Amino acid sequence: MAETARTTVSRLRTDGSTSDGTADSKSRYGNRPTMKDVAARAGVGLKTVSRVVNGEPGVTPDTERRVQEAIEALGFRRNDSARVLRKGRTASIGLVLEDLADPFYGPLSRAVEEVARAHGALLINGSSAEDPDREQELVLALCARRVDGLVVIPAGDDHRYLEPEIAAGVATVFVDRPPGRIDADVVLSDSFGGARDGVAHLVAHGHRRIGFIGDQPRIHTAIERLRGYRAAMAEADIDVDESWVSLGPTDPERVRHAAESMLSGPSPVTAVFAGNNRVTVTVIRVLAALPRPVALVGFDDIELADLLSPGVTVVAQDAAQLGRTAAERLFRQLDGASDAPERIELPTRLITRGSGELRPAD
Repeated sequence: MAETARTTVSRLRTDGSTSDGTADSKSRYGNRPTMKDVAARAGVGLKTVSRVVNGEPGVTPDTERRVQEAIEALGFRRNDSARVLRKGRTASIGLVLEDLADPFYGPLSRAVEEVARAHGALLINGSSAEDPDREQELVLALCARRVDGLVVIPAGDDHRYLEPEIAAGVATVFVDRPPGRIDADVVLSDSFGGARDGVAHLVAHGHRRIGFIGDQPRIHTAIERLRGYRAAMAEADIDVDESWVSLGPTDPERVRHAAESMLSGPSPVTAVFAGNNRVTVTVIRVLAALPRPVALVGFDDIELADLLSPGVTVVAQDAAQLGRTAAERLFRQLDGASDAPERIELPTRLITRGSGELRPAD
């Protein structure tokens, strides 16, 4: 009999029919066991199962054992969405990133998750792909699933769509970039100060023709880092040739073209400041093909930067601290803090490894 049952199951098609064309009365998926199923198997009432599942008193040890055996046999899992309706909290938070594949967001996401876990909450994350419409769609989808709070790395510049959610009690903290057209907590790195320090470091090593390659101009961090570059050049009384500056998408083809353009001609730049980790990686590849040394400082640390020759000098921001600070601020809100929205700015750190200490060849 057992062999016949196994054979029948193996012949089920994905459309719910068997190989002989008969329809299966119950789909293989989406039919999870319920508390009623557990009660029927254990031979007890529904309320008894509820007491066992929720750890409530009033159940004898023998009855609890029978219920637990039924739960294990059926693979039953408590439906927390029903509990949400009663308690008003889901013990879950949403994290909206720019790109889950970007190494910068790994430690940030992990830090948010660790804080959430310490508060007994589940983290649900997704990426906006730098698309404001996709960001809004994802944020509102998380709100529809009744997350208690949100940590958002914004792609757009107008976040008024969140006002009804915040008014309804969804705790919200922005990180890495400020929100647009609303007041909310935000945790940032000092992009302006970090870029200014990195470019000033190149100036101190004799460079006056310094290129800047950054992200898209609508992105807050890109503009702040460009502002830091211009401030350092102005402080050194260096007039910036606009051919030394390039903002745009960080795909390798665009960055390679920008780097090759400013590194060619009769007066090429002798140093490059790369506006983020993805730009830095492409610029390293371009510089490796040149017959002359060109100095490089990148914003964001990159993996294996210390193993290259020369090692890559970077302005490092603490992604984990960004995530941790944002998550702690979020749970302060959830715990009832009524502080006014705050802007928290974390310092960056210049790490010298060799590439930023090269002097001009000419």
